[in-house]
Amino acid sequence: MIIISKELKEKYDSQYSDKTEEWRKIGAIGKVENIIDLTKGFPFNKIIDIGAGDGNILALLSSKNYCSDLTAVEISDSAIQQIKKKKIPGLLEIKQFDGYNLPYDDNQFDLAICSHVIEHVEHPRKLLREIKRISKNQVFEVPIDFSLRVDRKFKYFNSYGHINIYSPALFNFLMYSEGFEILKNKYALYNMEVIEFQTKKYSAKYFKIVVKRLLWKTIPILMKLKPNTYTVLTK
Repeated sequence: MIIISKELKEKYDSQYSDKTEEWRKIGAIGKVENIIDLTKGFPFNKIIDIGAGDGNILALLSSKNYCSDLTAVEISDSAIQQIKKKKIPGLLEIKQFDGYNLPYDDNQFDLAICSHVIEHVEHPRKLLREIKRISKNQVFEVPIDFSLRVDRKFKYFNSYGHINIYSPALFNFLMYSEGFEILKNKYALYNMEVIEFQTKKYSAKYFKIVVKRLLWKTIPILMKLKPNTYTVLTK
């Protein structure tokens, strides 16, 4: 049976704390916008968030009355403690799992959310097969780290725990090769709240990012080739 490596488990066990709450709340805003955009018109009554982190996606979905039957699964001890502190309305169960094996029945959930998780997973196909087994539909989101200069940024990506790197096309192929059908997709940039948190406002770096965002929004092919995030609704 495949389980997460001891080294990776130890790394994530202590990763979440009150000190990271503000940043993770800001990051959840865009992720939730993408989930809602892609799932408009779909009646999802029973939802599971796989790799739920500290629960900010579920908390925001709950505050928007998106669903009242929520489940969270996580590998990290510290993340689970942060989820419990939030007392999220509609969150019926929080479970710790081994990173791959999900203790649920086939098609038990209407929708599985897996946002900014697959890039951290040692054996992504194993987890994808379990997600497909327990859910009727899925939302996956990954950061788009791939570029022609990716080999200059190995240390940077690894510092965030990114051990898999995708372009939209590569992620589409992963979905296709594992038998998922992509119903909708979305190419997106990080929301401005993230940019303002990461970068001093009105600094040279800030203006560089703003100009880049304008270019990407003006030239659609750039958005499709190199967005910040790529999100898909699948079945």
